[in-house]
Amino acid sequence: VLFRSACFDPESLPRPFDPDAAALARESFAERGEAERAFAASAAGRALLDALAGHSPYLADLAIRESGALLALAATGPEDAFARALDPLGRIDPATPRPAVAALLRQAKRQGALAAAVADIAGLWPLDRVTGALSDLAEASIDAACAHLLREAAARGELRLSGAARAEPRLVGRHSGLVVLGMGKLGGRELNYSSDVDLMVLYDPTVAAYHADRAGAVYVRIARDLVRLLEERTAEGYVFRTDLRLRPDPAATPLAVSIPAAITYYESMGQNWERAAMIKARPVAADRAAGESFLREIRPFVWRRHLDFAAVADIHSIKRQIHAHKGAKGAHATIRVEGHDVKLGRGGIREIEFTAQVLQLIWGGREPGLRDPTTLGALTALAAAGKIDPAAVADLSKAYVFLRNL
Repeated sequence: VLFRSACFDPESLPRPFDPDAAALARESFAERGEAERAFAASAAGRALLDALAGHSPYLADLAIRESGALLALAATGPEDAFARALDPLGRIDPATPRPAVAALLRQAKRQGALAAAVADIAGLWPLDRVTGALSDLAEASIDAACAHLLREAAARGELRLSGAARAEPRLVGRHSGLVVLGMGKLGGRELNYSSDVDLMVLYDPTVAAYHADRAGAVYVRIARDLVRLLEERTAEGYVFRTDLRLRPDPAATPLAVSIPAAITYYESMGQNWERAAMIKARPVAADRAAGESFLREIRPFVWRRHLDFAAVADIHSIKRQIHAHKGAKGAHATIRVEGHDVKLGRGGIREIEFTAQVLQLIWGGREPGLRDPTTLGALTALAAAGKIDPAAVADLSKAYVFLRNL
């Protein structure tokens, strides 16, 4: 009865592209236990396993490995399943050793990604809920990892943390001096299944370090360990690939940059592409209040009140560089179906995002209502403000949703 009343309609699921792979996955799933065997034999279970394993080896592995989570998801729905996946990350015991923390992070990633995938493929969640859930998964993982690393630094005598912060995971990041900004799709809550997480790690040397002149080494170590904790591949898998190259002057700066140095950089040397990158920036872990304060401080750099035609020309040059990087015979040379790059190709996702960001940079300094970090939100705001034709926004938004779903 439980399987016949699954939260999804078996008829709505895609048929397997590779029936042999689907059959093999069903057999492996059934070997996990009696409940799994009954589910694989049911119409709902067969349809779901075929839809996952008949197209994606990654999802086949998740379904088998996290069979209990998949059974619970089929019974109660993806919202409950996703919440259960993230719940342990907020309750990690302070005494948990790093290998066990790494295992918990990878388990949450597996279960959270599986819940989002089923909700997406079964049509239970719209695009913004899917990408928002994946962004929530990344944010919870990064925050849990930072809490663990901050406690380790405090145990080594490198940082001051209150007793309450050491005991309560949700309080560890407060007043820690560590700022982690989510950039790109993570910052805009538009994360893909396969996205890297773009992060900027900053620190305030005067807040928690015992010796301000040595704070840099402490926070750089935390940043390095954060990357390792998230992206190292183990028997449990990995959490997220992590990219720190959007920090100020990445070729010349350490992995963690002091907040005063970052502010000085943006006020004196910041580039227009960095202005565009900061549109989506938001604090995702550790000392969020310090992160918000930093973003307020550099707001005049990102949002200029006067139109700067040299900056507009610079923005156009960024687009030309993208085309040159893809090559004359590459993604922008012809319109085609086979081999078309839906992200970077002609008329692709990146061009829609670029359109919104250029218009935001031009007009957002004068009109704060245009500073929406999401692509669809920005397009809607621009149309409402008369900066772009509503019919064009409708076309771009429809294309964006289609390409993201694709």
